[in-house]
Amino acid sequence: MKIGIAGAGLLGRLLALKLRAAGHEVHVFDPAAHAEARGAAGWTAAGMLSPVAELECADDNVFRMGLRSLDLWLLARKAPPAHAPRQLAPAALRELEPVVQGPPHAWLLPCEGRIHTVQAMHALVAGAEGTHWHWSQPVGAVEPGVLRTGGGEQRFDLVFDVRGTGARPQLPVRGVRGEIFWLHAPGVALQRAVRLLHPRHRVYLVPRADDIVVVGASEIESEDRSPVSLRSTVELLAAAHSVVPELAEARIVHSESNLRPALPDNLPHLEVRDGLVRINGLFRHGWLIAPALVEQALSEVNA
Repeated sequence: MKIGIAGAGLLGRLLALKLRAAGHEVHVFDPAAHAEARGAAGWTAAGMLSPVAELECADDNVFRMGLRSLDLWLLARKAPPAHAPRQLAPAALRELEPVVQGPPHAWLLPCEGRIHTVQAMHALVAGAEGTHWHWSQPVGAVEPGVLRTGGGEQRFDLVFDVRGTGARPQLPVRGVRGEIFWLHAPGVALQRAVRLLHPRHRVYLVPRADDIVVVGASEIESEDRSPVSLRSTVELLAAAHSVVPELAEARIVHSESNLRPALPDNLPHLEVRDGLVRINGLFRHGWLIAPALVEQALSEVNA
């Protein structure tokens, strides 16, 4: 088939990869100037994949899709069938993560993984060889078999609308501001992602290669795309330092803000009709559930 995709964020790139592998002619349209322009929310995420942790704010469907996506990302899972968190005594915590200090209670969550989101965004484009990428071409409206762009009406056998906040007014999507920091922290040996349980700060720390620790993430009901605020800088980094004191001499090498696309219920939306598929509302679960959502969408199209 000749397939059109509105949006070249995480979902658009995953779809292009899968559809090209199936032999379809794929055209992707996006307002970004090029493949490395970091406008989509997928670029900004820290890449912490924790289905159990997301049960705090999501439902069982997100949890199940998260488990499936860990397999689709080829991240091995070794977890008990119950998926229950295991409480850690201080000695057990020190054995697992010596740099984590201070918290009187800790839990080890099963079924977790992490992914380097920036590397993955590049790799998805490289892997979707033969895709026609139409940069600097925003899609104003999507209808069955039709993408309406500045260049006119583009017709396809099937179209996918994965524009995130760009899908308005056809979907009641809003942007939720998130902010992250990259810290260069030589010698801070975190082995896994760490989430701080705090009544105000949903702070997580995600280790990456080259001594980088990613710290996030704020959830602000605002569509302001300006740089990270002073308040977020002080609060997020102070909270991170409170559990990993060795971060005191880390250097802030990058900060970034972006908008997560969210629907009124903060849950994902998948709509499959003749000639049209809409996927939206990934909120804070994008990297966790995107592969499973794409798999589900394609299975329903093929059915």
